[in-house]
Amino acid sequence: MPEVELRWRASVVTQSAATCVAAAMVAALVTGRWELVGFAAPLAGILCSLGWQRRAPTVTVHADPDFQRCFEDEPARVTVRADTGDGVAVTLDCQSVSGMDLEPGGTGAVLARASRWGRYPIRASVRVTGRGGLLEGHGTVDAAEVCVFPVAPSQPTGIPLTDLLDRLGTHLTRHTGAGVEFADIRPYVPGDQLRTVNWPVSARRGSLHVTERLTDRAADVVVLVDTYPQPPGPATRATERTARGAAQVVQSALRYGDRAGLVALGSRTTRWLGADIGRRQFYRILDTMLGAADTFEKATGTLAPRAAVPTGAIVIAFSTMLDTEFALALIDLRRRGHPVIAVDVLDGSPVEGDHDPLVHRMWAMQRSFMYRDMATVGVDVVRWPADATLDQAMALVPVHRSRR
Repeated sequence: MPEVELRWRASVVTQSAATCVAAAMVAALVTGRWELVGFAAPLAGILCSLGWQRRAPTVTVHADPDFQRCFEDEPARVTVRADTGDGVAVTLDCQSVSGMDLEPGGTGAVLARASRWGRYPIRASVRVTGRGGLLEGHGTVDAAEVCVFPVAPSQPTGIPLTDLLDRLGTHLTRHTGAGVEFADIRPYVPGDQLRTVNWPVSARRGSLHVTERLTDRAADVVVLVDTYPQPPGPATRATERTARGAAQVVQSALRYGDRAGLVALGSRTTRWLGADIGRRQFYRILDTMLGAADTFEKATGTLAPRAAVPTGAIVIAFSTMLDTEFALALIDLRRRGHPVIAVDVLDGSPVEGDHDPLVHRMWAMQRSFMYRDMATVGVDVVRWPADATLDQAMALVPVHRSRR
């Protein structure tokens, strides 16, 4: 319930009375007709009573809810009202910011809609009279906030081939154990469960044989988001793809029963949320990415906190790969033993405008050298072209580090 900081000024009534008093006094001095002073005396008395009037009211704005979540192009209904506590009438008008549209929702409610993800405040402008109507107060306050989540494509995003945790999941591995996929048939050894005995094969070979099956395991997926300031132009516009790519990876991981978490690195302030499962985790991760709620943890420094990345977790980073500190954070995660995949969301050169073709060729060569150097230390960088989907780009992840 924010209290509005009012700016007070003379009301229309006060301005009219002051104008009449000034005109009457000037006319009395010019014409010498002092009876005009008697005409102006009551109006002057009204103006002089300003200090005797009841004190100016304070205005409080209420919003229900004061924090609303929705997806892109989805309407969010917010009820906004204002009161003074002493019954003084208040005029309330809701205003939108750039990128968001407001529509009347009836009975003091508004429908907020935005076509692009982000955090949008709903600003309430109030007007109230005080001091017996002699003063008029105006003020603006952010009454509510609408957090618009990005809409992620429905295509599943695969994870890189690596050793997974010994936890029941949906990813087929080459390890034998409890599962449904056929692996091999071997002779029976003491300790094997009878339900694994393959009776037809045992009858043909005259000795007990068991069927081995491949296990299905789960993974821990941690998404690393680059929130460092980007140079204007193509690099700034590429942050749009960072948010959508992160949302798609998290959505795909949670859909397959994996645990998902998020780390947002940038400007020496780190927001992170530990890996967990469930639909609620998806919304908590989006809140963390936009910095819209208090459910995440904060840390200082330029490296991902160890508590944010569980042992054996797969790290998928989205970045323009222009900041050295972010690249060092990826190298540090690889040294901890995590499989690290960096998705380059910058498509083409960050230099905007028409330039000599040699500039773009030199930039492409420099990026290829960077890809090679990062791969040397164990961080695979994949390019995400603008005309390709994320699942198509992730299909190009090298498999030479697979240990399954």
